[in-house]
Amino acid sequence: MSEAQFGRMQHRIMRVIWERGRVSARDITEALNRDEPVAHSTVQTLLRQLEGKGAIGHEARGRTFVFFPLVEEDRVRRGATRDLLDRVFGGRAGDLVAHLLRTERLSEAELDELRRLIDRRRKG
Repeated sequence: MSEAQFGRMQHRIMRVIWERGRVSARDITEALNRDEPVAHSTVQTLLRQLEGKGAIGHEARGRTFVFFPLVEEDRVRRGATRDLLDRVFGGRAGDLVAHLLRTERLSEAELDELRRLIDRRRKG
């Protein structure tokens, strides 16, 4: 699969599939509805779109389709991050990091992790 781009709801569906590995459309709908209402028919439409993009596959278990990922979460993250970096920050990773540090609330643990990553990058 080439670097497919996903909409917000497609990303939400992919997160459920990545977390569970193999999951039915009904279970995906239930998981999504814990945070925000979504119709089961909408989930089914989005699943067909994700299959069309080559992001997921399915197998039939009786009358139920069970969906599974065909792309790795990290690969999708890298593609989405690269797209954001290029479109919004002109390819400048430092500008993205600086923006996040200025505008987002980060916990002490997150800041410590960033410091550790920066220190490791400088050494290596």
